Amino acid sequence: MTNTSFVNATFSAIDAVNQQDPNTEPTAEGAIAKEHLYAQRMTKQLNEFIQNPSEHLQIACRAQHIKRWSIARKDYPMDRTGYKKWRVDLGAFHANLTAELMAGVGYDEEDQERVKNILQKRHIKRDSEVQSMEDVACLVFMKYHLANFSQKHDEPKLIGIIQKTWNKMSEQGQQAALSLPLSDKMLALVQKALS
Repeated sequence: MTNTSFVNATFSAIDAVNQQDPNTEPTAEGAIAKEHLYAQRMTKQLNEFIQNPSEHLQIACRAQHIKRWSIARKDYPMDRTGYKKWRVDLGAFHANLTAELMAGVGYDEEDQERVKNILQKRHIKRDSEVQSMEDVACLVFMKYHLANFSQKHDEPKLIGIIQKTWNKMSEQGQQAALSLPLSDKMLALVQKALS
């Protein structure tokens, strides 16, 4: 098996898990399992953002929300501490499940550990691949989810969300965000948040 076939086999395993998501999202092709759609978007955005990403980064991006629905936010205290604990638990869950799937395909422990580090965002400001995954996640949020968020929150809250998202991104990520095909309304909101 070549590395490409390892990646494809891992993608297939991740997709099989994410297609079980009971939550769906409407698309032009019909309703699609929410986390499966998210994973497809992460892969597409990664390939637009970086030329020839490593297989570790490809797998981490595809698995970033793997089986996310199984650890609900509502099961944690609805405060900042509860949110942070939920995010840490999710990161560990995504990392361990992805490592299991990689092992099943034939990846060794070193490869599994590398992907786990990316998924758990270890050394984000010092590890370019961890930062790249964060950039891709932020781009996917702005491109596909910001407009939906804008219907649920008032403008000051939205501006705060955009500013927090912006601060997570590298300069390269920020440049890519400015060229996203956003609606005039969303673009105006982004510009307001950055001014």
